[in-house]
Amino acid sequence: MSDYVNVAKIFGENVFNDTVMQERLPKKVYAKLKTVIREGGELDLETADVIAHEMKEWAIEKGATHFTHWFQPLTGFTAEKHDSFITAPKENGKVLMSFSGKELIKGESDASSFPSGGLRATFEARGYTAWDFTSPAFVRQDAAGATLCIPTAFCSYTGEALDQKTPLLRSMEAINKQALRLIRLFGNTTSKKVVPSVGAEQEYFLIDAEKFRKRKDLVYTSRTLFGASPAKGQEMDDHYFGVLRQRIGAFMKDANIELWKLGVSAKTQHNEAAPAQHELAPIYAEANVAADHNQIIMQTLKMVAGRHGMKCILHEKPFAGVNGSGKHNNWSLNTDDGINLLDPGKRPHENNQFLLVLSCMLKAVDLHAGLLRESASDPGNDHRLGGNEAPPAIISVFLGEQLDDVVEQFVSKGNATHSLKGGKLEMGVSTIAGVNKDATDRNRTSPFAFTGNKFEFRMVGSRDSIAESIVVLNTIAAEAFDEACNELEQAENFDEALHELIKKNFSEHRRVVFNGNGYSDDWVEEAARRGLPNISCMVDAVQELTRDCNVAMFEKYGVFSKTELASRQEVKYENYSKTLNIEARAMINIAAKQIIPAVISYTKTLADSIIAVRTAGLDLVSVQTELLEEISSELIKAQKALKELSRLEDKVLELPEGEERARFYHDQVAPAMKALRDPIDRMETMVDKKFWPMPSYGDLMFEV
Repeated sequence: MSDYVNVAKIFGENVFNDTVMQERLPKKVYAKLKTVIREGGELDLETADVIAHEMKEWAIEKGATHFTHWFQPLTGFTAEKHDSFITAPKENGKVLMSFSGKELIKGESDASSFPSGGLRATFEARGYTAWDFTSPAFVRQDAAGATLCIPTAFCSYTGEALDQKTPLLRSMEAINKQALRLIRLFGNTTSKKVVPSVGAEQEYFLIDAEKFRKRKDLVYTSRTLFGASPAKGQEMDDHYFGVLRQRIGAFMKDANIELWKLGVSAKTQHNEAAPAQHELAPIYAEANVAADHNQIIMQTLKMVAGRHGMKCILHEKPFAGVNGSGKHNNWSLNTDDGINLLDPGKRPHENNQFLLVLSCMLKAVDLHAGLLRESASDPGNDHRLGGNEAPPAIISVFLGEQLDDVVEQFVSKGNATHSLKGGKLEMGVSTIAGVNKDATDRNRTSPFAFTGNKFEFRMVGSRDSIAESIVVLNTIAAEAFDEACNELEQAENFDEALHELIKKNFSEHRRVVFNGNGYSDDWVEEAARRGLPNISCMVDAVQELTRDCNVAMFEKYGVFSKTELASRQEVKYENYSKTLNIEARAMINIAAKQIIPAVISYTKTLADSIIAVRTAGLDLVSVQTELLEEISSELIKAQKALKELSRLEDKVLELPEGEERARFYHDQVAPAMKALRDPIDRMETMVDKKFWPMPSYGDLMFEV
């Protein structure tokens, strides 16, 4: 069979996209739908019925038997309830296949069974899913058959958002409104919409499924709770961009095909820095669609890995001592007619619209650094951020030499008169032409880096929805644009006011600009001198959601209500506590039932061998005795730590849920978990491999 894949032919074949709608919908119906997508509003039921019928017919042709409202609750995953297209059987025993506009537009789910932060009590069950016109429906084909998936928002009976999509759509409307005001100031009367676009690079690990099942810590928590470092890790840098192993290459090929069929523009793939770690990056899409696509990517990676006898791990830090995984969210602002508001042009110092946008972004990030840090908070990310592999927990902005020089000119001289040029890079080889060099290098240690015509927010965890960080970026940018427009719209002399505002923003918020090594201890000290926040853990970060200034901002732009923010704070505290609770219980179970008994068995064998050697009169007794003493010492430490962790796990149940319990887990339980892990990891290096009850790091990362 040929391995040839015609990407152009299969791309989007399982998506009810604009091309399909144009072909299948009556012209008037198509026009109404496009108007609603473009301008907002509601579809009348008659129009919705026609769309639903054609969507159903198209899906059935793809083999679909069921439809689902596909939504994104606050679990971090997607959710769906499947309904078949069949209606009640007729007298002749036949069934009809139907799908109404009412079913398309609205669904109902149990709102009390999803995280709500106290918004819904157990007996208050009703919640609604509502069709998101802006993200196309698609047919997913998997072991359950073919299912029509309709992207939807999810809200409570009383109207609060219980998902990631609703606030994302609200934030997109907020930034559209304020960005349009801004570009109108510069004479743009033709652009009708400004849309945030995102390209989210996805990192992940692949390990053998059989070995995965032998590690109960991976099964229960998606990370290794125990594990000694292998003889080789990533220190040789030979895995990064290395040749793909055949098994991995076959997986990537199948994953790409599945994604292309679903309209996800998977483009870049490569080995990442850590052994068994890889990355996939799609082409940019509108923020809402990009968030949906990232969920599809994560689901597809897991599904395809299973077909190849592997497990895809999306945890932020599955292996201690090697790089963890994240997402790099590349964020830009584009008009409907192709203008990128973050494009500096060839002469940035003269591009006043860009300079205003840039100065507003510095202001937004400086004023709301804590909120950006919170948007990337996750129990797994606490193991990753600042770990000399990911961005530090301190929020800063990398601008590069060219833009940093422009900012410095404004701050020191009051105006910028020139921009640095990139020049040409000569390779020193006559057969290789010189390379045009950018005016700015990149900085992989920066949490928020300007990279040519976009910002790259590098802090988001690999398994988290990208929606939350985009919501924050959209909203803080909208606030900064709004305040700038309020000032400039009232100015008697626009040019003078514009110049003074740009200079003011650069001067007051330059402290957030840092182009150096974000991993260094010197930067931590320097950031403290600048007054930049250093929020090291999720429990501290979550407080940002209900700070008065943040609540006021979100409410002003209609993104979140105070109630919604408080509920999300509670959900995050609860998520942190539950995650560490599961990890602690898993550690107790694995240590008590697998590792400690295995070590005792080995020490018994070792003790028996000492007796045998002594009886034989050999000279090896001292060596074996020393080893036995070392292992026994670590075993005593492990048993003591196990008892302490068990005691704390019992105690935590006495604490009220919310912040107090989450802090106890962070301050007391997490250190106790480390105290149990340390002696067990040391024992792994001493105990005969055939006695150790689980695959090692080397087995997992190098034998894929």
